[in-house]
Amino acid sequence: MAVSDLTRRVAVAVVGIPVGVGVIYWGGIPLALVAAFLATVGTLEVYGLARARGWAPFPWLGLPAAVLLVLGAQAAGTMDVWAPWAVALLVTLTLLALGAAVFRRGPEGSPLLAAGVTVMGVLYAAAPMALFVLLRAFPGVESGIMAWEGAYLAMFPLVMTWLGDSAAYFTGKHLGRRKLIPSVSPKKTVEGALGGLLGSTLGAVAFAALFMGPESPVALPLLQAAGLGLAVGVVAPVGDLAESVMKREAGVKDSGTLLPGHGGILDRFDGIYFTVPLTYAFLLVVLV
Repeated sequence: MAVSDLTRRVAVAVVGIPVGVGVIYWGGIPLALVAAFLATVGTLEVYGLARARGWAPFPWLGLPAAVLLVLGAQAAGTMDVWAPWAVALLVTLTLLALGAAVFRRGPEGSPLLAAGVTVMGVLYAAAPMALFVLLRAFPGVESGIMAWEGAYLAMFPLVMTWLGDSAAYFTGKHLGRRKLIPSVSPKKTVEGALGGLLGSTLGAVAFAALFMGPESPVALPLLQAAGLGLAVGVVAPVGDLAESVMKREAGVKDSGTLLPGHGGILDRFDGIYFTVPLTYAFLLVVLV
């Protein structure tokens, strides 16, 4: 008997969630290595989508940059130290990619697309992973190895995003009638989007009430948590739709096959790529 996508999703979640929580709780080098792996695979999947369109980026430039961007965040520890270094790395990558396009692609080999996709893959799939590492080491909280305070902050955008995604899936499946943007994602509905918005908002409030209460060093008032959850509920579907656009242009169903029932890293982390930077920026304003 065939195994349904939902069954595969649940099986991956049963294994992946405890492992993910453990790695986030541990923090430090183990978390940075896992984030660097995810950044590498995600960047490689972006390049795969480009190759499906006949474009030829430079993985030998982009993949090392993706790893360095994430491991550099772990080494730096704070945004103030990491940001100038990251900008220098990305500028260097851009110049090297343009130089490589001159000598390896030429005017007939879509040099602008080759260089642009090389840099875009790192920005899209690796930069959010670097910010995730920095979120785990957020300033002003206990964020060393096996510290729950930093772990809570790192898990916060994941909980909001995936609760919203799950709520959107089940709401759309059972109540969906009106298509949201059929030209981009035919299965997404307005009702599903509203369900996801509610799910991420309620998830944010519940998470803040349980783990970020007034007695916590990372205290977040429930009204502010609701506002962040609402913003995540808006932004996460944009990340999902952005990846759908790329897959449609490439003519593929999934970005990869690493995660059964989910597809590739981009398929599972598309919303996370948007919500981690949003959460980091929001908490930087509210908590620092």
